[in-house]
Order: sequence, then structure tokens, then C-alpha cells
Amino acid sequence: MYKKIIEPRVSETDGVGHINNTTIPIWFEAARNEIFKLFTPDSSFENWKMIILNMNVDYMKQIYFGKDVEVFTWVKKIGNSSLQLYEEIHQEGIVCAKGTVTYVNFNLKKQQSETIPQEIRKELELHLYQSNK
Repeated sequence: MYKKIIEPRVSETDGVGHINNTTIPIWFEAARNEIFKLFTPDSSFENWKMIILNMNVDYMKQIYFGKDVEVFTWVKKIGNSSLQLYEEIHQEGIVCAKGTVTYVNFNLKKQQSETIPQEIRKELELHLYQSNK
């Protein structure tokens, strides 16, 4: 599991007093940086590999300014050229949002997907989601 702490900003708070729903996908993406670096170590957009195919978010509880959130990211599935992540956002120990995202390992120059290299696959396997939680 990967973990990232995020401090909610005033600008992310909407008119009804909680963090706006459009912020949650941004926080999920911010917590994926370690995974992005596995595929593109130099973080160069010229060599970028991770192309998003699908994203789903379930909003469980409201999130508020003034209290840090924890974003947890697990690897749910590893395919030949794609992977699915499972993510949760917690505030004060409560699951406030959860979601899944699917990425493909993509070669921009060739405009085609590529097999996930074995060394990356091994690292991803260390973060597999255990569904008995």
C-alpha cells in the first residue's frame, strides 16, 4: 500500500463547507506519484507511460478543511499491459471516498500499449490489495 498525507486547502472548500467533489480525483492522482515514477523514472512527459483508461469515485462522507487526510493506494489487478488501483481517502480514521482507476502502460512514440516490465510488476505486487479487509 502506498500512503500520502494531504492538507486540505481553503480553496478546495466549497460553498456548503466541505471539500468540493472535484478535488477528490486530484488528491487520488497526487497519491499515485510513486507508481508513476516506476513507469517513468525521470517524470518526463516525453517518456510518459501511464495513460488513464477509467476512473470511478464513490463519495462516502464529507471531508473538511482543517484536518489532514490520508490517501491510501493499493494495486488491485495487474494485467499484461494494464493495472487497476484501488484507493481510499480517510479523514480522522473514517473512509470518506474510495475509488478505482485503470491505467495502461503506453508508448507514446509508437502509439501502442506495452507489456508491464517484470521488475515493475514485482514492485507492484508488493502493494496488492487484500480484499479481506
